[in-house]
Amino acid sequence: MDYSVTDSEDWITYSIRTNGLPVEASYTKTSIETIFIPLLQHLKEMQAEKGGRLIVYLAAPPAAGKSTLASFLKYLSEEHSGLKPIDSIGMDGFHLQHQYLINHAVKIDGKVVPLAKIKGAPPTYDLDGIHQKIREISEGALCKWPFYDRLLHNPVQDAVTVERDIVLIEGNYLLLKDEGWKDLADYADFTIRIIADPDFLRTRLVERKHLSSGKPLFDVEKFVDFSDMRNVRLCLDESYPADLTLVLNPDNSYSLPTD
Repeated sequence: MDYSVTDSEDWITYSIRTNGLPVEASYTKTSIETIFIPLLQHLKEMQAEKGGRLIVYLAAPPAAGKSTLASFLKYLSEEHSGLKPIDSIGMDGFHLQHQYLINHAVKIDGKVVPLAKIKGAPPTYDLDGIHQKIREISEGALCKWPFYDRLLHNPVQDAVTVERDIVLIEGNYLLLKDEGWKDLADYADFTIRIIADPDFLRTRLVERKHLSSGKPLFDVEKFVDFSDMRNVRLCLDESYPADLTLVLNPDNSYSLPTD
């Protein structure tokens, strides 16, 4: 996986291609030294004590930076001596095929809505497939994992090999309390959750989708408010507490909760 790292006085900027698109994120050196490195050290110790594969969840609402953070944690685990390298994978590879989403619908507020109009919501995922693969990983097997390509708008099967003793899985709904989803928590040895102000996440969502899609701003805002913000509220309001909670701040830094 291609990436680049730029070091400034107080920040580390991490650039990578994720889900088929280039992404850049900056992390404060304070958060790296006081949160991320100690977290990875803790996971190393947990895995040594367990003796088998350690499953870690990183759950967060849309636009909270979870995919890039998961990749950055993998980078840190490989580059810092004394840490144990981890694998990082995402649940977006379990999106149902886009053609299926076009041809199937659900009712929302009494109206029939094609699944493609709410892509990213829980019904647009292959939940059985998620259960099967995480169960396979938790048993310690070397296995393949799907990858979601935002350029193809479809998952690519068996794109990633999972082989390390610590596996970080990121996704929106890994800690969701809803039926079927809530059972995923049984596989996790350690859980992380990102929270943020919903209005701040809306701003990030609109900016990201406007840049990536090229669609008029009005259309982007309409989709974000109808689909993405429902998912934001669902993740923030209906997820289980985690072993570690991170706060995404308005300056795009991460910190621990203050209360």
